[in-house]
Amino acid sequence: MTCLSGPLRDAAAAARGGELIVFPTDTVYGIGTCPDDPAATAKVFEAKRRPRDLELPVLVATVNAARAVAVFDERADRLASALWPGPLTLVLPRGADVGGDPTTVGVRAPHHPLALALLAETGPLAVTSANLSGSAPAETCGELQALFGGAVAVYLCQEGPLDGVASTVIDLAHGPATIIREGSLPRDALVEILPEESSLLDSRSSS
Repeated sequence: MTCLSGPLRDAAAAARGGELIVFPTDTVYGIGTCPDDPAATAKVFEAKRRPRDLELPVLVATVNAARAVAVFDERADRLASALWPGPLTLVLPRGADVGGDPTTVGVRAPHHPLALALLAETGPLAVTSANLSGSAPAETCGELQALFGGAVAVYLCQEGPLDGVASTVIDLAHGPATIIREGSLPRDALVEILPEESSLLDSRSSS
């Protein structure tokens, strides 16, 4: 068991209890909760006014934690070993019931010490960007509190700005690797690790 500060301890307890929390990642602030509790994840959709047919990504502290919720192939192993923690979301076959789509899950280990400390305590969390659906992510604690108010049990904030660019998302669950969204991690970094995947060079229209 790790020794957590008061706010981190409170956030971990709230998330495990099915409440919403907000915390910084290496890209944008995230809003999240326990992933395998439908009542808890419903709160995320409600707070964000997000359509229920969209999936919630899962954040983890380590590759081993990711293996508990997703099935890794050799390509995923290479990408995670080289680029995690970092701004890369892998869409993989689902390996455990963490709610949402019964077949696939988007999983990522964020490169932020506060996020990693929290995730090490809670285990995987269902987390998406802290914003109203269709709007830009909030950048400050004041903006976050104005958006979500009492719907969020604990706000963990940092003093300085975050990167502000969403993670790159790559689909490895449906055959050839396909970039769904090109974010802060450039395409070239993926091609360098998966040079045999010519599909990466053909997926610009999907980013």
